[in-house]
Amino acid sequence: MNISLPASLKTFVDEQVADREFGSCSAYIRELIRYDRDRQHLRSLLLEGGESPPSVTADETYFETLRAGVRRHSQS
Repeated sequence: MNISLPASLKTFVDEQVADREFGSCSAYIRELIRYDRDRQHLRSLLLEGGESPPSVTADETYFETLRAGVRRHSQS
């Protein structure tokens, strides 16, 4: 795969490779692609969670149960 960039973007990529100690421009581009893939996956999980019905009611009883669990865990 070849990517054509205008001079200003090529300079930016070269600076990122040098400043952030990437081994090559390809390594920098791979990192950007992985970051974007992970960001999209997280976004889809958040949207899926937002569209799903609540599994529990986050009321005082719920939070007290969480606190009790933390207390038990910290005592062991």
